[in-house]
Amino acid sequence: MTLTRDLQGKTALVTGASRGIGRAIAAEFLARGAAVAITARKPEPLETAAQELRAAVAGGVVLPIAGNAGDADARAEAVTRTVAELGSLDILVNNTGINPVFGSLMDADLNAVKKIFDVNVVAALGYIQQAYHAWMGEHGGAVVNLASVGGLRSTGVIAAYGASKAALIRLTEELAWQLGPKIRVNAVAPGIVKTQFAAALVAAGEDQAAAGYPMKRLGSPEDVASLVGFLVSDAASWITGETVRVDGGLLSTGSM
Repeated sequence: MTLTRDLQGKTALVTGASRGIGRAIAAEFLARGAAVAITARKPEPLETAAQELRAAVAGGVVLPIAGNAGDADARAEAVTRTVAELGSLDILVNNTGINPVFGSLMDADLNAVKKIFDVNVVAALGYIQQAYHAWMGEHGGAVVNLASVGGLRSTGVIAAYGASKAALIRLTEELAWQLGPKIRVNAVAPGIVKTQFAAALVAAGEDQAAAGYPMKRLGSPEDVASLVGFLVSDAASWITGETVRVDGGLLSTGSM
């Protein structure tokens, strides 16, 4: 984790941050000096994460706001409380994502597919709209959307999820054009990261799953968090509309 304090005085909202990548991003921001609001659907794990984040970073300001990303009222509350209680909303990270559908799209439950797009794409846009109207439209800011290498190349296994992440990548590009120059919008596209969310993808064993990666290991949440920390910092002030891979070189091999 970096020791720089380049986010001092800024406030970030990270969705889906009770565990995994979202929690690691929140920790990265805290270490760099930002105050952080975190959201997740379940209040108890969210509060536990907030307490542990505060304990890990002396003086760290963490505001837990429980709510379902797919609920418009919950998104509005998260943004409103972040601005009201922490004083601003300079950074938004859309990390929440779901994937209840595996296998052939011909057998997919269309209601489940709709839910994937609602949470992974529509909710992300909803959060950005709320942040824009509450703070960023006037003051500027940085947005990072968590996409996936599955949004860049077909997998055949997580097809509906991949299609939603492809839509999120296009949404990122559109918003970068529409919201510049005051607001930068980027995405990151991880490969398989060792989280509970990815457990089904490594069911046959971590070594087997990592064998196709040039780096010969799976990603860690911190690998993604450090990239996101850079993208929201002033060091990335001329970067917008990009989707940056953090995949251990997987797509460079020409396969998934």
